[in-house]
This record gives sequence, C-alpha cells and structure tokens, in this order.
Amino acid sequence: LGGWVAALAAAALPQWRQSSYAGDAIITAVGLHEGLWMSCAAQSTGQVQCRLHDSLLSLDVHIQTSRALMVISLLLGFFGIIVSVVGMKCTKVGEEDPVTKSRIAVAGGVLFVVSGLCTLAAVSLYATQVTYEFFRESSIPINARYEFGSALFIGWGAASLTMLGGSLLCCSCPAKARRGQQYYQQSQPSMAREYV
Repeated sequence: LGGWVAALAAAALPQWRQSSYAGDAIITAVGLHEGLWMSCAAQSTGQVQCRLHDSLLSLDVHIQTSRALMVISLLLGFFGIIVSVVGMKCTKVGEEDPVTKSRIAVAGGVLFVVSGLCTLAAVSLYATQVTYEFFRESSIPINARYEFGSALFIGWGAASLTMLGGSLLCCSCPAKARRGQQYYQQSQPSMAREYV
C-alpha cells in the first residue's frame, strides 16, 4: 500500500527533472522543474508558477510512454489492493476455503509485482532520457540542462516497495492439496505378547 501511494505521489509531482546547478556560472534566480503533466518555474522569492503541458501529441515519446506506464501501474496497484484485501485471512470477504483465499492473495501479489515493474520501467525510461540529454554534445551550457528530480527517486522507492510487497504476497502460495489423504499417527503395536 505504501508503494502504491508513493507511485501516486511520483506520478503527480512535477519534479521528474529539474534544472542543473552544475558548471561555473550557477543560475539560482529561477529553478525549472518538469514532470509528466506540467512544467514549473520557481523564483528565488518563493513564487512558483506551473503550466500544464499543452498538447498530448506534441510531447516527446518518452513522456507519453512514462505517462501510460504510470497510469497502468496505478490501475494495477489499485486492483491489487482490492484483490489482496479479499485474499487476506483476517477478512471475511470471499470464500471461506483457506486455499482459495491464499490463491486470491497470490493473484493480488502478482498484480503488485506487475505494477511495480511498470513503475520501474516508467521512471527508468525517463531517467535514461534525462541522462542522455545531459551528456549529449550540444551548444546548451551545462547549467541550462536538466538533472534527476526528486520524483524519480520517489518512483524508484515506490517500485521497490511495490515489488517487495507483491513478492511477499506471492510467497503465501498454498501447498498442493493432498487429495484427501490424511495422515494420522498410529500407535505402535506392542512387541511383548501377553500369555493368559
């Protein structure tokens, strides 16, 4: 649940990349941030102005792909939460059979793992593009380029938490049914014969 909330925060935050402070001439008057949904400019006075991205189709491919992956991740995580709650032993919802409830919990764990993988793919794809643009040979000075923003680190943490939680739920997989065979401890027959 914590991983899903962190993924939601990472998707909403506009700090996926921020203006770089590397190089000789450091510009501190304006800090630029860009995210999946908007770009912001923070003045040194504390005033922040944000603007939503104008057109969906004019965005770069990596932003569109990261958006889609984050939305898919949030949807899978939401359904994973619902399925996992139904599969918990402490809830009265669903079947009373413990094997069925364990299988439902495993299904929720699989949804969480896939959700975490989508978050990881989205954040890593965006980070790869930021890294490529930072080190690319261009006429843009190094202090006008972009670096990793805080939302990327939140996204990596969210992916790790979500995949860890999903893996723990997958470990609750029930053992194979014994097909009705029950084993009882039988008392050993006495070796000494009693003569009457």
